[in-house]
Amino acid sequence: MNAEILKRIVRAIAEGSQSDLERLAHTVVESERQVGHSKLADQLAAILARPRSSKSAANENRKALAELPTSRRHGESLVTLVPREQLEHHMVLPKEIEARFARIEKEYAARERLGAYGLRPRKTILLYGPPGCGKSLGAKRLAWNVGLPLLKVRFDALISSFFGESAGNLRSVFETAKERPCVLLLDECDFIARSRTTSKDIGEASRIVNTLLTLMEEYDAPGLLVATTNIEHSLDSALFRRFDEVFLVPTPGDTEIENLLKLTFSSVAVADHLDWRPIVKSLSGSSAAMVVKAAQDAAKAAVLNGQKVVAPCHLKTSIAELNRSGSQTGNG
Repeated sequence: MNAEILKRIVRAIAEGSQSDLERLAHTVVESERQVGHSKLADQLAAILARPRSSKSAANENRKALAELPTSRRHGESLVTLVPREQLEHHMVLPKEIEARFARIEKEYAARERLGAYGLRPRKTILLYGPPGCGKSLGAKRLAWNVGLPLLKVRFDALISSFFGESAGNLRSVFETAKERPCVLLLDECDFIARSRTTSKDIGEASRIVNTLLTLMEEYDAPGLLVATTNIEHSLDSALFRRFDEVFLVPTPGDTEIENLLKLTFSSVAVADHLDWRPIVKSLSGSSAAMVVKAAQDAAKAAVLNGQKVVAPCHLKTSIAELNRSGSQTGNG
């Protein structure tokens, strides 16, 4: 076990932070597994899998919430802590996009080894693409795979009409990320990062963009920062240079659509004679969220009708309903 992990363990004990201790324990398990100590890693993982008392978990949750940054004027929480059990992390992506996510995770896991060579892992990531294709899900997946909590910035609480207050709130959020390792999510970051050249507000809006640029330029927090946007062309051009990694999360192709359907149906039976080709074709151009919703609606229809398998008619009906409603809901 390296000295940095030991220091973090002792610090977590001194601060009484059970959640930090648990994350560090998972880090130790993975570290032991990587050096070939598989038996020890399995034993440690089994210990971690033992259930905790509800009282202990409740106390830890209250402590974690109390440590979150709040707005200076109204005392509102500036971030939302997403519990680990709510971190959906199964994604179906084209190989090249999956490889880019995996590279971020591998670099984070090997950050100390990279540092020994004067190399810095990718820590600030911008995900862009159409609604419902998995950008927010990508942030959750990263948080799950690197073993960090996810803190989602609440722009509704962060933005203030008072002079300089929004920028001050943003600094408070970044200070928390520096003190507490996490994946900090700026979901739909165009809300605070719109181009200064097109904005009609040259006051507070411009000020918060300048603050964001400065904070990202100086970003040295121990975790990751993930920003998402549906309209990347509206972002301030200077912001792109602050990210270590920028890439598109695309709409799923035919292979991804079929795999998404099969993944969603993993807990229910599907008719043996189901031909995936026309189903996939009818969903061509749909977002990942719409594909998943179509499959979930079909599965629910089968269950409610008292049938044991999902038939083609269930899928055709659910897809037709989605097309009629023009639904665009799901993970951004």
